[in-house]
Amino acid sequence: METVARIDLLFAIEHEINGLSADARCQVRQERSRRLVEDLRVWLGEQRVRLSSSATVAKPIDYMLRRWDSFASFLEDERACLSNNAAERALRGFALGRKAWLFAGSSRGAESAAAMATLIQTAKLNHVDPQAWLADALARVAEHPNHRLDDLLPWNWRPPSTTAIAA
Repeated sequence: METVARIDLLFAIEHEINGLSADARCQVRQERSRRLVEDLRVWLGEQRVRLSSSATVAKPIDYMLRRWDSFASFLEDERACLSNNAAERALRGFALGRKAWLFAGSSRGAESAAAMATLIQTAKLNHVDPQAWLADALARVAEHPNHRLDDLLPWNWRPPSTTAIAA
């Protein structure tokens, strides 16, 4: 119960900063969340040494402590979320159609389908029309300078201007 209450405080801060700029979120996380995260790690460590290996909560505590750097990464990366709910929601539609993917034809076909689904969902999560982005990125990628391929990623992509389309 104590662990849940501590994590709820972190989620409350995330709820408050939702919609702020990346820099503002990072600043608030440093000012308010970092200390809570550090205190949580210490508290979990203290609880763990008091428990036997067979205690029911020992396994979840061990799991979290082993993955602590991944959990705490949201403090350093302003793009990261404390929760993966958005990613899970984005994948839900794809998961619902998984029986259809059984017939991808081959392992290579399944890998290609998974790669395309990842690209499409990434575009959606970045509020980019997947069809417009894919059409433009695929049309430009062969001529695009290798050192600037990041420009074509969904989070960096900008639709071609209307004057460029007319030309």
